[in-house]
Amino acid sequence: MKDKRAILGVTGSIAAYKAAELIRRLMSQGVDVTVVMTESAVNFISPLTLGVLSKKRVYCSLFEAGSTAVPGDGDGPEHISLAENCDLLIIAPCTANVVGKLAHGLADDLLSTVALAVTSPILIAPAMNDAMYANPVVRSNIKLLKGKGVRFVEPEEGELASGKLGKGRLAGIERIVDEVKRILLPAFRDDFSGKTVVVSAGPTREYIDQVRFLSNPSTGRMGYALAGAARERGAKVILISGPTHLVPPQGVRTINVETALEMRKQVLENSRKADIVVMAAAVANYRPKKKAETKIKKGKSNLTLEFEENPDILAELGKKKGRKVLVGFSLETRGHVRRAREKLREKNLDLIVANDPLQDGAGFGVETNIVQIIDREGNVKKLPKLPKEEIAHLILDRLLPVLTKVA
Repeated sequence: MKDKRAILGVTGSIAAYKAAELIRRLMSQGVDVTVVMTESAVNFISPLTLGVLSKKRVYCSLFEAGSTAVPGDGDGPEHISLAENCDLLIIAPCTANVVGKLAHGLADDLLSTVALAVTSPILIAPAMNDAMYANPVVRSNIKLLKGKGVRFVEPEEGELASGKLGKGRLAGIERIVDEVKRILLPAFRDDFSGKTVVVSAGPTREYIDQVRFLSNPSTGRMGYALAGAARERGAKVILISGPTHLVPPQGVRTINVETALEMRKQVLENSRKADIVVMAAAVANYRPKKKAETKIKKGKSNLTLEFEENPDILAELGKKKGRKVLVGFSLETRGHVRRAREKLREKNLDLIVANDPLQDGAGFGVETNIVQIIDREGNVKKLPKLPKEEIAHLILDRLLPVLTKVA
């Protein structure tokens, strides 16, 4: 990241001291870092400390004496000069107060005015009490900013300043630096350029009668995250989705289906010219052998349903794999890693992602997951609990050497 220029905004959080390590890591990667602190942040860490590490002046106030322009950067108001001379604005740690100000366009200090003036990407790493982070107002503000293209590195679970355990700790420095790389490095952003990726997502529904069906709790979040990540990194993406409330990622072609047979038809058709197929959907293993033509009424003490097996879509793809890269997901409540290895071999996959839905923060209906990524050589990458959007990028990272082998 040599010659890239970043502004690091530091706000009034107990985690402000971690900005020192973030500066060190970014500068070791070649990033030119300029620090802008809120007045509250100065109470937690000295501007002198961050100035020594960044090797330049630290900006703390919109109205510093004699501060009308940035020396050497041309004339003009300071917040405009700063904003015009950066490739990325990072705010880490970012408090709930600053999240709220940015979400609603408020600019009452140097950092918030810079944030409104920048045309470069913005990356926010929140840090706050778990109750504050879970507050519907804060969640709404974060959603609003994400909708405007602001990137987030979600906080981690752990011990907070209050002594409680909860989600609110500043994300690890490695995670923040990795996200900076994704934004600043063109090669990283476009490493799937020219590739066609088919992703399946969400649940399927198997109808018993005209109004009832069998399904599962999948929300499709993992598949949608993979589709969005692949699109961000330059791929042409086709998302084949079961019923879900999620909004498809921008720039992704989306095909909606309901049943496993509909899913099979669309996956097989659209994967013919695909370079990568990722089966993240929770496809039903069985369907009722006969669907009742009318609603089944109450009145019988016992009701017997006869089922037949649905086709294994990924196994079908594996039999005629060719030069495609195939990725599967394995969700098991017992022996999930062992069973994932078996599925990888049986279905001729290149990569499989194993997870146990019984772990807290993993599986269906949550924003995070805890997975292990296994390749054909038996290598296992065990990931901690992370947002599914981050896991999606880490899965794509593991696919890069596979793509090189089949090229």
